[in-house]
Amino acid sequence: MSIHHAPQATNRQTFYIAIALIVGICFGELLNLSLPKDDSLLVTLIDVFNVLTDIFLRLVKMIIAPLVFATLVVGMAKMGDVQTVGRIGIKALLWFFSASLFSLLLGMLLVNIMQPGSSLNMLLPAKDAMNGLANVKPTLAGFTAHMFPKSIIEAMASNEILQIVVFSMFFGIACASLGELAHPTVKLLDSLSHIMLKITAYVMHYAPVAVFSAISSVIAQNGIGVLLTYGQFIGEFYFALILLCSLLAAFATLFLGKRIWSLIRHIREPMLLAFGTASSESAYPKLLQQLERFGCDEKVCGLVLPLGYSFNLDGSMMYMTFAVLFIAQAYGIEMPLTDQFMMLLVLLFTSKGVAGVPRASLIVISATLSMFHIPEAGLLLLLGIDQILDMGRSATNVFGNSIAAALVSRWQRVLK
Repeated sequence: MSIHHAPQATNRQTFYIAIALIVGICFGELLNLSLPKDDSLLVTLIDVFNVLTDIFLRLVKMIIAPLVFATLVVGMAKMGDVQTVGRIGIKALLWFFSASLFSLLLGMLLVNIMQPGSSLNMLLPAKDAMNGLANVKPTLAGFTAHMFPKSIIEAMASNEILQIVVFSMFFGIACASLGELAHPTVKLLDSLSHIMLKITAYVMHYAPVAVFSAISSVIAQNGIGVLLTYGQFIGEFYFALILLCSLLAAFATLFLGKRIWSLIRHIREPMLLAFGTASSESAYPKLLQQLERFGCDEKVCGLVLPLGYSFNLDGSMMYMTFAVLFIAQAYGIEMPLTDQFMMLLVLLFTSKGVAGVPRASLIVISATLSMFHIPEAGLLLLLGIDQILDMGRSATNVFGNSIAAALVSRWQRVLK
């Protein structure tokens, strides 16, 4: 599946999204300053903004299931043998496991050095206060149910990427082993993937509106003032994300050399999109396009990206360690190093089990807090700024998955 080069159009789109982000911040702050919080006009405007953002996210989700299915099956059918698929899958999963562990460790190290929770000058929520999150405890049974679909239609309807990947792998291997007989189906799916990418191009015209609406809504509700109250925590978390991205990029440079700059140039639009909408998913179709334009192998992208969206969320991983230790520090609870390492192992595995649940990171954090007897009510400290933190971690997730796709393509010797 080749993708035509359109660097000018991409640059223009990136520019529009960046402008929408800046204008959204200014307009949101203007609303926050000029209208009281309970004003009916402000409530109506925020509802309108939320609807405009939701339309975009729904349009993107509409594309993801058929796109993942089509690209993965076509890629695997073209590989022709199970060994190649296995090699790519194992390399990808080894990288995901290493990158996730590194993100957790770096988060733990930084939060211990910077101690953001200790300097929080705020009234803490009562220890028995309800945080309003669904009580979903990550379990092995839950992980299995999340991984293996009982119906591909249901998996596609609920956009369970991991379940779609499992079904697509069986389907793709079957197509590869049937050879000539499966050609019409593979050709049809190849055509479908091109159609879905064309739809992506149409949907992306709406992206600046969604970014403007999402950011205006957040700032109108909280105001830039929220950055002052939580300034240290937000600043330190973003510093940690930038450090994580820099270290991942430095490692990738060992294999990609100067091409790392080209990769960053190609993925800046999907990263901006993920940042503006606080959703890694919203960037998926565009990211697939841009990685192929960069020179990543289409077959590798088709397998690595969907897996990465389930197993390789580096930004979310770092957020989980940051949040748990921040809340412990805020309540003055000392966590010994043995407990902290135990927490890392718990997070490494439980975070894979609830990926399809809304606000999944917060639910995993809530379960981890209760496991280590830290007040779950501490999550209320983060709910107000979760969207602002989510923007950074979503962009980092996109960056991490881009590095993974580029490195696996390089290790397979198929990077163009």
